[in-house]
Amino acid sequence: MPSTELPDISVGPDKTLRIGMTRRRFLTWTGVAAGLAVVPGLLGDATAAPGPPRAGDRLFTLGVASGDPVADGVVLWTRLARSPLERGGGMGMAPIGVDWEIATDEAMRRVARRGRVVATAESGHSVHVDVRGLDAAREYFFRFRAAGDISEVGRTRTAPAGRSSVNALTFAFASCQSWADGHYGAYADMASHAPDVVFHLGDYIYEKPIPGNGGRRATSAMPASALRECMTLDDYRDRYALYKLDPHLRLIHRTSPFITVFDDHEVDNNWAASIPEDGMPVPAFLLRRAQGLRAWWENTPVRAAQHPRGADIRAYRRFGFGNLVEFNVLDTRTFRSDQANGDNDTAQNAVTADPRRTIVGAAQERWLLDGLARSGHRWNVMAHQTTIADLARVDNGVREVSMDGWSGYEASRARILDGAQERGVRNLVSIVGDIHRNVVSELRSTYTRESPTVGVELAGTSISSGGDGQDSDTSDRALKTASPHIRFGNAQRGYVLNRLRRDRWEAEFRVADSIATPSARLHRRALVTIPDSSPAVDVV
Repeated sequence: MPSTELPDISVGPDKTLRIGMTRRRFLTWTGVAAGLAVVPGLLGDATAAPGPPRAGDRLFTLGVASGDPVADGVVLWTRLARSPLERGGGMGMAPIGVDWEIATDEAMRRVARRGRVVATAESGHSVHVDVRGLDAAREYFFRFRAAGDISEVGRTRTAPAGRSSVNALTFAFASCQSWADGHYGAYADMASHAPDVVFHLGDYIYEKPIPGNGGRRATSAMPASALRECMTLDDYRDRYALYKLDPHLRLIHRTSPFITVFDDHEVDNNWAASIPEDGMPVPAFLLRRAQGLRAWWENTPVRAAQHPRGADIRAYRRFGFGNLVEFNVLDTRTFRSDQANGDNDTAQNAVTADPRRTIVGAAQERWLLDGLARSGHRWNVMAHQTTIADLARVDNGVREVSMDGWSGYEASRARILDGAQERGVRNLVSIVGDIHRNVVSELRSTYTRESPTVGVELAGTSISSGGDGQDSDTSDRALKTASPHIRFGNAQRGYVLNRLRRDRWEAEFRVADSIATPSARLHRRALVTIPDSSPAVDVV
């Protein structure tokens, strides 16, 4: 079950590097977040007010989804949109009653639970139903009805109970799905495997402007706001609607439950706590962050506990699947110190080693280490956004790493990985996205001197971001040359399909040669096996 512990937002790193304000002034502005919920504009555009839905209107154009499975329940999601590319989805301001039901059969004859909720304009006409009282480790089917329209039927699955004995779990993880960069054939392939759960590790949308021709999609059927960078709640809502019209994304959402967390592009590229990418004043950015995170919540199947309070959000949470595996879902954006060295790829130095710097914040760090210490699961997973391992390159004789990943937060990384080793954590695995390439690495607390391998990191490539890619590009070769702890690398598009057992973890890296068409096929590029009780890998 997710912890109910609230993050310690009183501990804030110094955010002065990009905008040149004093620490005292920064700490003053962090208090702005608490009042953002009453700022005009946060609730979206109230000017568009078409009439209420009529018989024959299709309201479930954005599909259905489920998520955050626990032993006795799951979240059911949909968002009503009569005209999904119009502002407000063509729904107007009137509340709409939505009936839901969940059954043990796909024909929806053996109904286990049913109920009624109200979708409001305030929540973008999204619906989040936290269904409880279900059986553990069981497949269910669900659907919605509203104003005479009936949704597609979705499939979901609850988690195994508490410490019950579990011998196997199939799960996938994915990230980075820039709509304009190509098609989502990876999700059709993923759906054919019907994993027990899917982890989406960030960059579900991209906030940057989309070309007028739709980029690789070659279409002008887009919301008007797609041609500019997302800044308002309605802009972000529009962008989610555009993405969710993709048939393969809708397919995987109705096939398997998702556990979702945001990275940067759900708000602004490489944002760090209250610091934007391009020097926007802090109060304005806090409003933008609140709107981006609110849209993320509205459009993902997560619980009410993850609903933002102004610009503040509790996205980190924990999911156990019997005694086999526990996933610690992290938020490495909201509480991090500003990126060091101008957020450029540079050598590590005194700034990156500063023990006052953090990538997860003090409260989340304690939560993570305390949870790992009492886990008792066969496998222990950190599911998050950016790589822990140094992915180094040598440029003109200088070893350089990204400042946006954990390499720019060396002391924070060491506290967590050394802390996990001191607590005797078994089978530690990190799963991440962000970097638009597949990389398998050894987990160590430092990479500039000899330190023990304490786990394995599986970085998955993007669904579409970056275009087709290659089996091995210039960056892949440079990383492998300068980073001897890398065990596998590939720069094509796809996802990672995992089959977890008590004696081994099998990670299948599935990639496409091209994502130029919706019908692109995927194939196995590598099968990486991690044996129980040994932070080693075998690559086939």
